[in-house]
Amino acid sequence: MFARTLADGAELRPLEPWQAAEFAEHARQVRADIADYIPWARTVVDEATARNLLQAYAEKQAADRGRVYGIWVDGVLQGGTLFRTFDAAQGTCEVGVWLAAGARGRGLVTTAVRHMIDWAFGTRGLHRAEWLCDPRNTASAAVATRLGMTCEGVLRQGFVLGGERRDVQVWAVLADEWAP
Repeated sequence: MFARTLADGAELRPLEPWQAAEFAEHARQVRADIADYIPWARTVVDEATARNLLQAYAEKQAADRGRVYGIWVDGVLQGGTLFRTFDAAQGTCEVGVWLAAGARGRGLVTTAVRHMIDWAFGTRGLHRAEWLCDPRNTASAAVATRLGMTCEGVLRQGFVLGGERRDVQVWAVLADEWAP
């Protein structure tokens, strides 16, 4: 099984449908903190909806179109990363993240995403990795900056969450710019 150490006591590994109960409990615990920015935080409300989301990512992975990973700290699910989109033919992917407030400040997300982009560029030969975030999510934009991504612009009202139209910042890094 794939697993990467992120820091002392912290690990990145696949988040799979059989972990639906754990993911549902995690979603319950972090919902208030991430629901302003993470769509599934509003829809994963029990084990069944958690399993549906994780199964959708399992199917994306089987089709080579996306993946989801969890971040465990001292054995407790605290967040995750994902390839929301993954298009090997076009050479592009979009990375997304979330992390419980209590696990922040250790560089876990930055380290996890570095592993993901290293794999996408180095192993899979992709050319472009994107990061989309609400401009109000300054912590997310800070991670993109630490990763060496360029803010390419803003899609005005390009995303709907909770019935509200929101702007979306588009960050990206190209393989020939990547310096892990």
